[in-house]
Formats: sequence, C-alpha cells, structure tokens
Amino acid sequence: MTRRFDAIVIGAGQAGPSMAGRIAATGQKVALIERKLVGGTCVNSGCTPTKTLVASAYAAHLARRAGDFGVSAGPVGVDFAAVMARKDKIVGASRSNLEAWLKGLANSTLIEGQARFLSPTTVQAGDDVLEARRFFINVGCRAIAPDFPGRDQVRTLTSTRLLELDALPPRLVIVGGSYIGLEFAQIFRRFGCAVTVVEKMPRLISREDEGVSDAIREALEAEGIVIRCDAECISFAPRGAEIAVGVNCAAGEPEELGSHVLLAVGRRPNTDDLGLDAAGVKVDAHGYIQVDDGLRTSVPHIWALGDCNGRGAFTHTSYNDYEIAAANLLDGAHRSVSDRIPAYALYIDPPLGRVGLTEAEARAKGHVVRIGYRPMTRVARAIEKGETRGFIKVVVDRDTDAILGAAIFGVGGDEAIHGVIEAMAAGVTATAYTRAMAIHPTVSELVPTVFGDLSP
Repeated sequence: MTRRFDAIVIGAGQAGPSMAGRIAATGQKVALIERKLVGGTCVNSGCTPTKTLVASAYAAHLARRAGDFGVSAGPVGVDFAAVMARKDKIVGASRSNLEAWLKGLANSTLIEGQARFLSPTTVQAGDDVLEARRFFINVGCRAIAPDFPGRDQVRTLTSTRLLELDALPPRLVIVGGSYIGLEFAQIFRRFGCAVTVVEKMPRLISREDEGVSDAIREALEAEGIVIRCDAECISFAPRGAEIAVGVNCAAGEPEELGSHVLLAVGRRPNTDDLGLDAAGVKVDAHGYIQVDDGLRTSVPHIWALGDCNGRGAFTHTSYNDYEIAAANLLDGAHRSVSDRIPAYALYIDPPLGRVGLTEAEARAKGHVVRIGYRPMTRVARAIEKGETRGFIKVVVDRDTDAILGAAIFGVGGDEAIHGVIEAMAAGVTATAYTRAMAIHPTVSELVPTVFGDLSP
C-alpha cells in the first residue's frame, strides 16, 4: 500500500525538521524520514559534541593558567570519562528534545528508515512506499578516508569515531590541517595528549590569508602541538602497538608515530544510496546534488538542502537553505542562495571569526583594497582577560567604501564578527560603521575603530 503525503523530507539534519514543521503548520501532510539519528551531524557528531569538548578543554587550559590571574590552584587533571559523559549528556538531551518535538508535530509523521527514490514522486523507506508532490533532501555528508598507501594495514579514526573513544589517546596524529583537524588538535592537546598535525599543503587552513594561517600555527605550536606541513608522502604502517604516519620524502623526520590517527581530510555527500537516478535528480562528479539559486534540483518539485548540495558546509548554511526554500515556496519571496555572504568560525582558542572575502580573494577579484588591522594587544578587553593573542583585520573596497570582509582572530572573535556580518548584509559602508557607538569594554568596540584607521 502506498502512503500519500503533500511533502516528504529526507533527513533530519538542520534544514529538514524546520522545513517539515513549517509545511505542517500550513495544514499540509508531511513525512520526515531519518535513517539513524535526528539532528544530523551538528547534534550528533559535529557542533554540539565538539563545542562541548572545546569548553572542557578551555576549562583545563584556564585552570593551568590560574597563577597568571593571581589564583592558587593545585595540579590540574582531566577525567576523560567525565568529560565524555558530559558531552554525551548534552548531545542526548539535544537529540531527544528534537525528536520529541517532531513526534508531537501536528500533520507530520516521523519515519525511521533508509529512503530510496523509486520514481520522481515515490520513495521507499523500509517496507513503506511513500508518495508526495514535493520532496526536500537534507542528508548531509560524511567523512572520507582516502586510499593512502598502507591505510588498510592500520586502524584510523574519523571525527565521529574519535568522539566515541573511552580512553584518552597517548599520542594522536591528525592528518589534515584544516578546521576540523585543528579543533580536535587543540582539544586533545589540552586534555593531555601528545598531538601532531600533518598537512599536505605548505600552510594550515590555506583558504585563509597567510597572516591568519601563520597566527593560528603559532598559537597551536605555543601549546606544544607539532605541525608538519608540506607532507607530500602521507602513508601508514604498523610499528608495534603504534602507527607510523609517513610525512615527507625530502626533508625533516620522515614519519610521525601515534597511538591513534585521525583522518580529517574532507567529506562526501550522503547521496550514493538515495536512488537519485530513479528520480532524475542530477549530481556532480563528487556526488553533490546540483541545485539552482532557489535550491531546486533538476526535478522542479525536489529541493536539496544543506551540505549535500555543495553550496555550504555548515549548520548555519543548512538552516539558511531552509529559510530560502521555505520563503520562496510559502511566502512568495524571491530569495537566492547566491545573495548570502559567506561566514564561519574556527573554534580553536582563541577562535577565528570570518566573513566575506579574504584580502587575497578581494585582490584576485580586482578590488583595490584598504586594510584595517589592530592586534589584540591593543584591545582593552583582551588585555583585561589576559588573552591578547590574535588581531582584528578588515578589508574595504577603496573606491566604493564597501566592506568586503573581515577576520577576527582573538578572544570573542566568533561573536564579535557578527557586527561585521550584519553590517555587510545591510549594505553599511566602512565610514558608516565608524559612527556606531559601541559598548566598552568589549572586543566589538574596536571594530569601528579599525574601520576608521584604514590603510591609504
């Protein structure tokens, strides 16, 4: 028997539940299909668990620095089991609250199972065949494990498996010097691990301006994290109870040893088992679902939201996909994914908040730029908190005074960047930004000052 709905949402990540709720609120009948855990990557193996661990790692780090603030403290220890139990409790509460909301949603049915398209208008989930007028795909991505030489001879971890450990690794080698890898590097170093980061490129997080990459490397090395860039010969081999990670064929120590190895080298969309061919939905060479600026696929009644469409790789971009699709479908709006301004954060300590273009990107696009820069050593709030590493940097078009981008690497950078995000969204010029009266003492109060002190 075929069950009929007005809309079917596949995947309960960040966009799916909100879309189901919004459509159900109009009185339409909705099915939400999830094959494993509601909440998707963010709740279960991404933002929620990792930022919980970031908080525990920061507490350990601050406790070790107690003397810097005139506070007496004894030896600092990390109870890894307690840390992980706290993480599991927070994740479990977040997931169960979302599941309870979904199950209590009027006009909506939560179905557990793997969804596969049988045709452009039907999917199968378990023994059920479901039919609908509209579909919204929100299936996310998963970590990849490239076929490095020797990888089949050793046991490596993904970011998900690392979050399931019940004992602290003595020596952790992380392959991949980008956002996920660096967050885990600092977390586990602060928990007491010896940590080495192996990166193929000449510098960490190479999409950032060189000055940002260098400052982040300096911050991590100051905490005892070993950084190996230019790793052109990545390979694996067992060495007794440890794993040897080949790093470089030409210079430096040829390998690094670790008790555990994390592969943090990219992700791929969960689209290979959805039966998209049967629906006529086109994907690119990497498996990402092709969408237009309104997030419709090659089949007009099917939308793809979140990481699986290749138009963003963050929780906030996934949720914004929902907002765009819902506004266009239900509110008669004409919103476009191309209109949004890229923004994200790196949650090491201190955090990096980023929006818009880097200086290098702006110049590559033909802008003549003015740069504003202020080190955190000249930010009163950072001095008072004893956290003066980092800087504020802004990029402005010389001819139009338009704000092109900003990076705030420093205490509160992930929060302070929002003033620039909102100004750019509203079309506020750099000159207009300088006229805002900010609250003292904060990190944010120096952002208008930086815009008022641009290079010629």
